[in-house]
Amino acid sequence: MPKHQGRLELTWTNKDKTLLSSGDGKYDYTFVDPSDRRVAEVRLLHETERVEAETPAERPADLPEPTTDNLLITGDAMHVLDALAKIPEYADQYLGKVKLVYIDPPFNTEKTFTHYEDNIEHSIWLTMLRDRLRQLKPLLAPDASVWVHLDDAEVHRCRVVLDEELGAENFVATAIWQKAYSPRNDVKGLSTDQDYILIYSRRPGWVSNRLDRLSSRDALYTSPDGDLRAWVSGDPAAPGARSNDETSIFAIQSPFTGALLYPARGRHWGQGANSMQALVEEWGVPYRQEDVGDADRRAAIRDIPPEKARRGIKALLVDMPLDEAEQIVRARHAQGSWPRLYFTKGGDGGLKRKRYLDEIATDRAPQTLWLHEDVGHSRSAKAEIKALFPHLSPFATPKPERLIQRVIQIATKPGDIVLDCFAGSGTTAAVAHKMGRRWITSELLPENADRFTKPRLSKVVRGEDSGGVTSTKERVATGDNGLPDGMTADEAHKFNTALNKAAKADDVDLDKTALKALRDATRTREVTTVNWHGGGGFTHLVVGPSLFEEVEGMVVLADWATNGALTQAMCAQLGVRHRPDGIFAGRHGRTRLVVIDGMVGPGTIDTVVDQLTDSENVEIWATQVDTDAAERLTDLRPKSRLQRIPDAVLDSYRRKKVNRAGFRSYAFPWPASAGRDDSWAA
Repeated sequence: MPKHQGRLELTWTNKDKTLLSSGDGKYDYTFVDPSDRRVAEVRLLHETERVEAETPAERPADLPEPTTDNLLITGDAMHVLDALAKIPEYADQYLGKVKLVYIDPPFNTEKTFTHYEDNIEHSIWLTMLRDRLRQLKPLLAPDASVWVHLDDAEVHRCRVVLDEELGAENFVATAIWQKAYSPRNDVKGLSTDQDYILIYSRRPGWVSNRLDRLSSRDALYTSPDGDLRAWVSGDPAAPGARSNDETSIFAIQSPFTGALLYPARGRHWGQGANSMQALVEEWGVPYRQEDVGDADRRAAIRDIPPEKARRGIKALLVDMPLDEAEQIVRARHAQGSWPRLYFTKGGDGGLKRKRYLDEIATDRAPQTLWLHEDVGHSRSAKAEIKALFPHLSPFATPKPERLIQRVIQIATKPGDIVLDCFAGSGTTAAVAHKMGRRWITSELLPENADRFTKPRLSKVVRGEDSGGVTSTKERVATGDNGLPDGMTADEAHKFNTALNKAAKADDVDLDKTALKALRDATRTREVTTVNWHGGGGFTHLVVGPSLFEEVEGMVVLADWATNGALTQAMCAQLGVRHRPDGIFAGRHGRTRLVVIDGMVGPGTIDTVVDQLTDSENVEIWATQVDTDAAERLTDLRPKSRLQRIPDAVLDSYRRKKVNRAGFRSYAFPWPASAGRDDSWAA
């Protein structure tokens, strides 16, 4: 067959463009070229406040330590993510180190909510998501994962975009969250109960954390035979008879009835003949291996023609008179605490195998169906926000803290970095903080950050948030003898509640002694465990204004960009660590950087060069340049350069590329001969 080239991808209007918020602090977008200065510029981040609190002394020592190096950033995620990846001071901390990205973007449901517009047209929405993914990729740790939370408006398109940007081979799963537990009768079609979370890893082979074993599963383990170890009944056979080599398909004679017992059709014994013989002989009777000419029966189990069945496979037969064997095994059955391989129906049935509670793992693999009773629902999420802000209307689509807790449990460990670039009310950061994770979160709208995000996170730090996952409530048995076998505390509570209702009914006459016995046997109480006590801290940053402004069609430096502020901004554009040293702002290998807000003439060149060593060169960026200055610099230091601000900066943006992997790259203005000093690099 001919070899075909290309890959499956989603096409949309202006896919070759990038998305720009046409007004700072607004969900109001326009398409622009990737080299547009408003997209290419790296904005500074300005600290506005530091919020922190001491760790309470009464806090249990087994809880994760509260984290302190966390960031709340107000501003467009486009600028936030670029700053984190490209400004060396931030790149040192976050480039390639973020363990979990949770994205809860506007769902594009063609509705307008109180706090943000959610009616972004498909192509704009897809471009916004694509751009954020491309910016996030450099920040991801090798074992990171990305979780994108959606409803059914865009999930099908989003899956294709995620395949393109993160790789189809890195798809992990789709988690389904039951956000509603009762129908909305005002809808014309079907009432939607679920959201979706698409999960991708940074690289193939990602391994999730495991969750604690469910107490409801533990309750299934009992001891009906008086065994000192609780167990459940399991199948001693396994699937895959057709692919099995047939040596694990044989008859086992029952010492109770003399019947020959086989694995079910399509299955085979989980162990070979010698191992199964040792197990069945624990009943106190001897066995022998003998060919009983049952090839046809074994062929039926394998679903193959009889003539293809292997001959000479031996059965396990009781090696003593059956009537004597029956007496032995029935006495053994009456004794209790049966062997691991046992016979059902008092001995008259088939074979089962005990699976002991103390032999199973103490944890479990995460599943993709998340029910509301386990992780909360939309109403509980709104109640959490309402409790924090009783005088403000809650967000239309908040997420319950237990839902985010589940994500963080699966994807991170204490101390790992969690990033959410659509903060909203700050749920992701709040839960991450309570769980001892480091976090970064950004919110576009200043009013949301000021009214919800920062106040909420401040309450978490000060230990004033008692809701969500701050505490855990668990129901436990109160009776001395525990609960009836196979019954969980929650089941016992429901039973006791129903029993009390039944007892109060006028037409029901229950025996008081029996009623009391049932109540006593199913009595439970609720125990509260406090998981969060306060402590740690975060820094609130704000995305700075643009380095440029447009005046009568001309792009000029903004009024704020002078002297030291201009120096910092230029270091950010060049990806150079800002390390002032006299007239120098930083260095790249053997090349020093000078930023001057003013005129550079030949005299300035002489002054700068006098402070260089013989092996050093210089890159000078200035707002005004004398025509003779460049020639003077070339004479003194041929490998040095003089650049004019803002013209040369804007030219470097125009040379920007987007490579196949989706990373933005820049035509770096430093001379290629400058050498490389990795001490400055992110």
